[in-house]
Amino acid sequence: MLETPTPEAETHLLDQAARGGGNGCIDILSPPPGTDPEDCLYVALHVRGAASVRHGGVSSVLAPGDLLISATPHPAGLLQDSECRMVRFRVPCFYLDVRQGDVRRAGGLVARGNKGIGSLAFQFLHALATQARDHRARRDHLLALSASDIVAILVAELLDRKDPEHPNGAAELLSRIRAHIEQNLADPNLSPGSIARSQHISVRYLHKLFQQDGMTVGQWVRRRRLDACRRELGRPSRRQASVAAVAHRWGFVSHSHFSRAFRDAFGISPREWQAYAARTEGSHRAS
Repeated sequence: MLETPTPEAETHLLDQAARGGGNGCIDILSPPPGTDPEDCLYVALHVRGAASVRHGGVSSVLAPGDLLISATPHPAGLLQDSECRMVRFRVPCFYLDVRQGDVRRAGGLVARGNKGIGSLAFQFLHALATQARDHRARRDHLLALSASDIVAILVAELLDRKDPEHPNGAAELLSRIRAHIEQNLADPNLSPGSIARSQHISVRYLHKLFQQDGMTVGQWVRRRRLDACRRELGRPSRRQASVAAVAHRWGFVSHSHFSRAFRDAFGISPREWQAYAARTEGSHRAS
């Protein structure tokens, strides 16, 4: 069940937000060096008061505990009364497996905080913002990593629900295809042909489904594999594997091709990202 912040906790939340930089945001993790610092999503946690967000002529009323996810810290369609208080978080898209443009085109996303992943995201973000000052920094860092993972799941779920481009039947089929891809990412034999056969459709129709998203099947598979490698390389507390081993585990045959693709996707080489993640965790462990 969603817990309403106590006045003391709410004050602490607002104090945290006030210290959060020029946009009044609490940063969830820092963008790795080489990535675009502006490539972020903003998650507003509605604490109290009245608020609504309007997009495409439709208004959605926000209740305390709801989350508003947008490509800017202050969306144009957001309306708030004088009593409204929101705590804003900023998280680099690097950690979210999602493109900023997808959220921008959707006009922002509203997640209800009283059920499902929205409730879980609220709890994590609430805990992240209200951490006592004497908590160990390493635990805060691990909480931030978990919070970013949950936000990533939430954003993906909301975008799937809001996808206006596919008829219902095609959307359901595309969802099944993506699930099949996720389950078989590590298979080096995953291909448009094997994917089409698994769903009993033609390769031509498979390509047509993905073209509506502006991405080929191969590009989608490669991006999801890159995201899996990024997550694994960014968890140095586990037994650390070499970059080549991680790439091979997720279906990349050529190490040089993987390194180029990783840099093109994220603006940083896989080795640089692994080293940065290790340094970041090490500094939090020493704090």
